[in-house]
Amino acid sequence: MPMIPSSMKAMVLTGHGGIDKLEYQDVPVPQPGPGEVLVQVTATAKNNTDRKAREGLYPTKKGEMTSFQMGGKPTLTFPRIQGADVVGRVAAVGEGVSESRVGERGLLDFNIYADDRTDINLTPDYYGHGADGGYAEYVVVPSDQFHHIANPLVTDAELASMGMCSYQTAMHMLTSADVSEGEHVLVTGASGGVGTALIQLCRIMGAIPYALSQQSKAQALLDLGAEAVLDRGDMETFVDRVKQATGGKPLDAVMDLVGGEMTDRFIDAMIFDMNARRTYPRLSIAGASGGNISEILWTRIYLYQVQIFGVSHGTRDEAAQLMQWIRDGQLKPVLHGAFPLSELHRAEEYFMNRGSNYLGKIVIVPDEQWQVHGEPHALEAD
Repeated sequence: MPMIPSSMKAMVLTGHGGIDKLEYQDVPVPQPGPGEVLVQVTATAKNNTDRKAREGLYPTKKGEMTSFQMGGKPTLTFPRIQGADVVGRVAAVGEGVSESRVGERGLLDFNIYADDRTDINLTPDYYGHGADGGYAEYVVVPSDQFHHIANPLVTDAELASMGMCSYQTAMHMLTSADVSEGEHVLVTGASGGVGTALIQLCRIMGAIPYALSQQSKAQALLDLGAEAVLDRGDMETFVDRVKQATGGKPLDAVMDLVGGEMTDRFIDAMIFDMNARRTYPRLSIAGASGGNISEILWTRIYLYQVQIFGVSHGTRDEAAQLMQWIRDGQLKPVLHGAFPLSELHRAEEYFMNRGSNYLGKIVIVPDEQWQVHGEPHALEAD
């Protein structure tokens, strides 16, 4: 490993607001404490949660502008370095961590866990929100959450695209709803990071995923494992098209990243023939890209016994399972392209104005690492 400098480049979030609140600065390199490792960052996947946290779009009460604070107080304080899905190499270790880890390539389990429980995560927080993340040249993280991934067939940028922010959220959506082999599962927002993760995870678990997306992305989603792709531009005939795709069977579960007016349609597609069901209708919610408020008759929920699961982050157990599937090559990276760290503003604008060809993840690479880890994945338009 190269000599560790005293300062580094980082994109620093200075407050709630627009992209002008992201400032490219020189800041001190952090030092690892007991049980921690210093990681030289090579790639960090961009997530929509970065933008939403920056803009204060995680309210827990009506009318507030804040980031979520399920532990009782806000943990997003300024200045903050965002970036949750970190890939890099161990550059130094803190007390109690073996020196043999120096040089290891790894992927971060992005969660800031409140305790040591492996099966539950009640007050979720994450690196890049409650502590500094990967939009920098170096980051300090817990050694037991930086998982060694040696697979040489997967580049650092590709590995970052399989980061836990999307994949662990996707897995927790499925496990919360107790999705099982052979079940018909709708994946909304299917072309994004969580959506593409859900499609792959359904196939690993033996469930049958149906994607809701634009038709321009249909072939790519079919290649990824979707059984069929339903056009989100035609919701008037949605239930009829579900029947056609499933052979007349209702959906067993919906993994909803959209919300808004569509939620009622998704429930329609699960309850049109209760006699054909063998389990309760299940709705896992982990996003609201189509609107933060859905109007639903509560009688539809309790009379049809629709089970609703709110999902943000997953557990240590789920993270460990995902890391093993990545090592085994069972999960495929869905990488859209890479941007240099110094051009994060441009990456944010590209993400917000992405076209119909957008699929997968954008990855941010420190400028010093760009030639090796970023340039091979640079967008053709650039």
